[in-house]
Amino acid sequence: MSYTVTVSFDRKKEYEIMLHDDEMQSLNKEQARTWLIREFEELECVPSNPTGKILLLDMVLNVARYGGEDRFEEAGEWARCYAIAVAVVLERPAIRVDVGNFVVG
Repeated sequence: MSYTVTVSFDRKKEYEIMLHDDEMQSLNKEQARTWLIREFEELECVPSNPTGKILLLDMVLNVARYGGEDRFEEAGEWARCYAIAVAVVLERPAIRVDVGNFVVG
């Protein structure tokens, strides 16, 4: 089975990362969540919830936002790790992370 994570920063720019089953096996759900939490903290993301509670979708969106478009444009290891973590925690074969509109679909 293949997986696709698309990250969009605006209507003109989107980055599609294709993943395969073997890559998905590299992380379990807890490891993927831990990766997102670590990146959220290292990138000094600001929680979007006024109470400071960090929801999973907030992590997904903010890590992409604070990680920056350049990382996805480079299509390097960081972008691939991000896509794997997102696909594992959300458990869906096709995911669209719309950073500009702050929506995951």
